[in-house]
Amino acid sequence: MRERIYFQIDAKFHRRRLDDFLFDKFYSLSKMYLREVIKEGNCEVNGYTGNSGVILKTKDFVEIEVDLDRETAMRPEKFPLDIVYEEDAFLLVNKPAGMLVHPTHRDKNGTLLNALSYYLNQEVLWRRNGEESGADDQSEIRNLKSEIVRPGLVHRLDKKTSGLILIAKTPRAHRVLSAHFERKLVEKKYLALVEGVVKADAGEISAPIGRFEETKHWNIKPDGKAAESRFRVIERYADTTLLELQPVTGRTNQLRIHCEYIGHPIVGDERRGGREFGRLCLHAYKLAFQHPTEYQRLEFEIDLPSDFIAGK
Repeated sequence: MRERIYFQIDAKFHRRRLDDFLFDKFYSLSKMYLREVIKEGNCEVNGYTGNSGVILKTKDFVEIEVDLDRETAMRPEKFPLDIVYEEDAFLLVNKPAGMLVHPTHRDKNGTLLNALSYYLNQEVLWRRNGEESGADDQSEIRNLKSEIVRPGLVHRLDKKTSGLILIAKTPRAHRVLSAHFERKLVEKKYLALVEGVVKADAGEISAPIGRFEETKHWNIKPDGKAAESRFRVIERYADTTLLELQPVTGRTNQLRIHCEYIGHPIVGDERRGGREFGRLCLHAYKLAFQHPTEYQRLEFEIDLPSDFIAGK
């Protein structure tokens, strides 16, 4: 069901585009959906139908009609999470291999965001369920809905990749941390078990990555976007090597593609030449970033999964 929601622009959003403002206010709704709302004429600025590029000014009035049920991240599901660290502004989760980060058109349940929506809102959900089953006061139900913490995705991991993922708990933290990722102020490192014995102790891989429309497949493409990864050997085994990988750029499937490119596909990555294994042996083990409100540098590391090294 659609709801009409009103905002008055404060100084913080002066000179911001309308679409950027809405992305900030409704960060658990998809950007595509919000753009559709604007395009369909369901968003007004000072009483006039707005467009995505309208520049807002302090004290402007924005009125929008949105379907908050489209917030797929708000469908709570109770199942265990490995919380590495948590405070008021954000939390870090160790995502298992095989779990989607967010719902898709095909998979709407069982994702990390579904679980986080339950974890972050257990008390509010309990209170809201009580109101919805026993009260007619819809304003109280709306007030409870407004208290819900919407988990904000700052970055993503592939379904098959395990490891650290950072989740914002407030709009401000989401905005600040997202900006830090865009400005490359965040250090991300992975561990990967790859096929064969890598001879060089360390090196860089630079090869452009693009999408082949006919196969819908991402791979090395001469006219693709520049992509760079760094590697360092951690340990060599009989026919595999444990590498530390650091993506300098952030292209789709970059680490998997670059490992295949140098002749050492990741164990479990059958599509790219890796042996059959119970999981993809790629694990985001280290994340370093600036605190979103206090701005000191934070650094987190987690252990290698027990099932991961069995592939050596």
